[in-house]
Amino acid sequence: MMPSFTKLMALSCLLVGAKAFYVPGVAPKEFKRGGEVEMKVNSMTSYHTQVPKDYYRLSFCKPKSDIEMKSETLGEFLTGNKIQNSAYSINMLNHSYCKKVCQVSLDKKDAAKLKLHIKYGYHNNWIVDNLPSASINLNPANGEKPMHYAGGFPIGFMDDKTAYIYNHVNIILDYNQADTNVESYRVVAFSVEPMSIKHQFEGGYTWNGSDDVGFTKPLSTCSETEHQERNKIEANQIVKDGEKILYTYDVIWNQSEVQWSSRWDIYLSEDSMIPAQVHWYSITNSILVVVFLSMLVISILVRNLRRDIEAYNALAFLADEEADEEVDESGWKLVHADVFRPPEAYPMLYCVCIGAGVQLGVCCFFAIVLSAIGFLNPARRGSLLNATLVLYMLAGIINGYVSSKLYKAFKGRLWQLCTVLSAVAFPGIAFIMFLSFNIMLWIMDLSVATPFLEILVLAAMWCCVSIPLVFLGAYFGYKQESMVFPTVTSTIARAIPPAPLLLQPWVGIMTAGVVPFAAAYVELFFIMTSLWMDQYYYVFGFTLIVYVILMVTCAEVTVLLVYYQLCAENHRWWWFSFLAPGSTALYTFIYSVFWFNSLQASTVVTYFLYFGYMGLLSGALMLVTGTVGALTSLWFVRKIFGTIKVD
Repeated sequence: MMPSFTKLMALSCLLVGAKAFYVPGVAPKEFKRGGEVEMKVNSMTSYHTQVPKDYYRLSFCKPKSDIEMKSETLGEFLTGNKIQNSAYSINMLNHSYCKKVCQVSLDKKDAAKLKLHIKYGYHNNWIVDNLPSASINLNPANGEKPMHYAGGFPIGFMDDKTAYIYNHVNIILDYNQADTNVESYRVVAFSVEPMSIKHQFEGGYTWNGSDDVGFTKPLSTCSETEHQERNKIEANQIVKDGEKILYTYDVIWNQSEVQWSSRWDIYLSEDSMIPAQVHWYSITNSILVVVFLSMLVISILVRNLRRDIEAYNALAFLADEEADEEVDESGWKLVHADVFRPPEAYPMLYCVCIGAGVQLGVCCFFAIVLSAIGFLNPARRGSLLNATLVLYMLAGIINGYVSSKLYKAFKGRLWQLCTVLSAVAFPGIAFIMFLSFNIMLWIMDLSVATPFLEILVLAAMWCCVSIPLVFLGAYFGYKQESMVFPTVTSTIARAIPPAPLLLQPWVGIMTAGVVPFAAAYVELFFIMTSLWMDQYYYVFGFTLIVYVILMVTCAEVTVLLVYYQLCAENHRWWWFSFLAPGSTALYTFIYSVFWFNSLQASTVVTYFLYFGYMGLLSGALMLVTGTVGALTSLWFVRKIFGTIKVD
């Protein structure tokens, strides 16, 4: 056991240090000098509201041609990405100076809408050659320009109660020439420096925004020969009724030594904003928890079990009279006729939960592995969600097999109902919740709501792939021989004696989740930041280690607590072994309640989305951790009762 675990840890450590890379078949896009470099716009986002908004919902410049949808995959739609073409024109190696895009006149409604989105902290998310725009900000204290690589750039800023819009952008592009003998170039970096400028035409010219003459008139507020600098701005563009906003941009090209294959590295590391030592601290913390638990299990559990088994087996060789005198009227052997009695409360639900937990656990493990080795990466938007959906559907066959095998061991007769519940219970709850939130966004007239056709595709995947696979797994499970237990279950259940406070089942259930949560809470912070604050998370090597440690911790804690429950002659361990490690999800949800303050939520919708999805994720975590504890306990109980001789 230990050598295999050591090998897994070593492999995970190698994955931790892996750089971003592209799998074979993904070729770089080459551009000729002067060739068009298309810039796309994605949905606006704000971690204060958690509701993406369509870019063209506000008074921004629209392309002269029709607005075209560029989003392609189901994962892109489900994650709120709505990629479209833009009105900005960029050509390879062609610098642009104060180039006009359009002029927009604000009425009262447009001004109020724009001001509200600025107040809520919405950011633009632009894309060039599949690279998201980094944001160049200004630190007034020292004049430095720190760069932020995730979450786009703000659409404006608030000064007291006055809103200003960033109507000018310096689009900065880095390029690399792979072969100096070939005149082709690759984009390796993309950043945007937003500015707010109250534009004025030279000579007091007034433009109506529609005549072509306005595009040729020079501006007194920015140069057509030099790139715009912040210190040259005389006045910012205010947002109010009746204002005319002129949108302009510069394009700046810089040669770079960064190779195309490693252009995502700086995005994933945030330019080393979070040192790797922080993640190593998380791993060290988790490993110490596991080592401590393992030593505890070895010193207490193994020692006590060896002594108990030797004592019980020694009694088996004594004469009946001697055995009656020597027998110890306490201990876990006394429940041998009841320990494999099916759960008295909801045995079918227990089987359904175990099957769902196995399906989720297998899905999460392989999704993390594929991400750690680079097959799923941010360059393919929505790829992680797409892969997770596919893996979850394929793991349905394991769900059906495990739930049916366990239900057959319980001698259940309603196997059809058990199989149906295994196929629809958890995914049904998730789908109903997603559909409810999507309807809510649709009622609010938010165009980022997932299109109806994509919802039909998702429903078809569930009904036509996932559910049949669950039934197929259940077919094989019911066809196999029933699980054999080492002891015979009596007709009448043994009475459970009163237990001291520390051995009360509810005490074990409430305290068991603390240890696994402590093993993973540091890495949980980064995962939460990635989920809810538009940050990139790509240290999946660390995630793999933490995931394995979490599962090992749940297994060890549960086995230890189940042993003490059996020693207290409590043979109702089935649900206990599931709920005890499952309480990790309770502490995760409590943690998310306190973490919610980081979002500085500004709308009621944010509360619904955040706590709804965190409740769903916590429920999934309970199923996974509970299943690990329950299956480990089943193996443990069968093992110890199989080593003693029972009359």
